[in-house]
Amino acid sequence: MKNLNNIKNILFDCDGVLYEDLEAVFGQVSKRMTQYISNKLNVDLKKAKELQTSYFHKYNTSLNGLMIHHKVDPKDFLKFVHDIDLSCLNKNDILRDELINLNLKKYVFTNGSREHAENIIRQLGIEDLFDDIFDIVDAKYFPKPDPNNYDLMLKKFQIDPKETLYIEDIAKNLSIAKKLGTTTVWLINEEQWGKKDSDKEFIDYKIKNVSLFLKEIRLLKSS
Repeated sequence: MKNLNNIKNILFDCDGVLYEDLEAVFGQVSKRMTQYISNKLNVDLKKAKELQTSYFHKYNTSLNGLMIHHKVDPKDFLKFVHDIDLSCLNKNDILRDELINLNLKKYVFTNGSREHAENIIRQLGIEDLFDDIFDIVDAKYFPKPDPNNYDLMLKKFQIDPKETLYIEDIAKNLSIAKKLGTTTVWLINEEQWGKKDSDKEFIDYKIKNVSLFLKEIRLLKSS
């Protein structure tokens, strides 16, 4: 591991990074998206799912495509799709301990809504350990990895990208950050979209466990 003594800030993507079972949580969100599209566009669930997937791949979020092509109200969409059951998530005491002991500014950086991120970190028992949250509303609905998204995040948090480490489960979302000097970390997974571009040079580290990686950083910075 290279010298990380200059790192003062750490960005965490939310879904698939702060918790491991993406299907249990985001699987619910995805189904809610399909239902929303079906209701709003008056199409069956099969067609709705096709549009959802197509827009996600083309525009980085399904919401972005729906806004462009169907003038969907983004706040209405976000409220509907994030109305899910999070009882599947347990308190994560190991992650909590590592976050407490890591002397860095900590931020959630998500393409989802602030409310969703707050619900996630509350369920995990780590809601008091983050300095702030940047969501898709803060991004003016420019999703990661849009350069506008990253620029707005840096301005909101008032942080130097060269003093920042960023953990993501979607590899391609790290590309813009790396160009600005951010230390980039991909959380290894087998999701087709998540691992796309995971072989690119814009990834500094590939990890299997967030808590263990935070422990490594803590030990390195204290040595």
